[in-house]
Amino acid sequence: MISLQQMRYLLILSEERQFLKASERCFVTQPTLSMQVKKAEEQLGHAVFDRSANPLALTPYGEEVLPIIREILEENQKLKAISDRLEGKLKEEIRIGIIPTVSVYMISALFDRLSALLPQVRVVFLEHRTEELLSELEHGALDLALLAGPYQQPKFRTIPLFTEEIELYGDLGEEKAVDVLALDGHQPWLLNKGNCLRTQIINFCKLQDQPGFAWDYQGGNLDLLITMVNQNGGYTLLPSNFRSPLERTGYRKKIHSAYGRPAREIIAVFSQRSYKVQHLEKMVREIQHTFTTKDKGPFCLLDWK
Repeated sequence: MISLQQMRYLLILSEERQFLKASERCFVTQPTLSMQVKKAEEQLGHAVFDRSANPLALTPYGEEVLPIIREILEENQKLKAISDRLEGKLKEEIRIGIIPTVSVYMISALFDRLSALLPQVRVVFLEHRTEELLSELEHGALDLALLAGPYQQPKFRTIPLFTEEIELYGDLGEEKAVDVLALDGHQPWLLNKGNCLRTQIINFCKLQDQPGFAWDYQGGNLDLLITMVNQNGGYTLLPSNFRSPLERTGYRKKIHSAYGRPAREIIAVFSQRSYKVQHLEKMVREIQHTFTTKDKGPFCLLDWK
């Protein structure tokens, strides 16, 4: 039987598909990694990697055995965490991944609440984009992901947290609500590519169908977008739970369309097999209680894909 260390080598190589990058992650030399992988394959009796492919590819055997290896390593990590916690070596740690356009208002609202709810747990918040969160959840680097839906995967449990309206910010008259069709021709200010809110705005406002604008600024955060609107006109769209001291009076408005007002569903995603599931469920209930959806719409739920 191969060792746990050899399993880690196989898993990391399967993720990197290059011996050089994998050896750097494993903190060993490339020849050492190559030797250990070859020895593991000999002990298993089958090749895990097709070395004729560039980058490396998994053999049919490798495709079957790697998910099992991942599970063994995850279970071993769980056993170690339980032993360490019971021996008083460390607090149990829960790693929560969260998208930037939610973290900007949620972390500050939840920090004290979660600390009081689970004082024996060390909570770590990590901010990443949706695709990165889902990848880290898949690889066991996160316990819980908070993001904009929809998302369904059989191995993960998905729980709706709250519905959040998306609102207009811009100097587009004195009306408190604006029809989405009235935005045609006005300069939109958007977040960086890869941000799910950017994709939602483009789809809802049908910006892909409009001619190019003089500016194609891609902001790194919501405050920057507000500044661009304040100084240059145009508009942006903001989550209703987000508030900034940079906002000007009368600039924030509702948007309506034939399909309802734009909104996104914020969801929690975690592994159904996690040994921390009781703690995760408590956290989810606390988030639902903190961010209750009072306005029932009608809403047009946006997709981030």
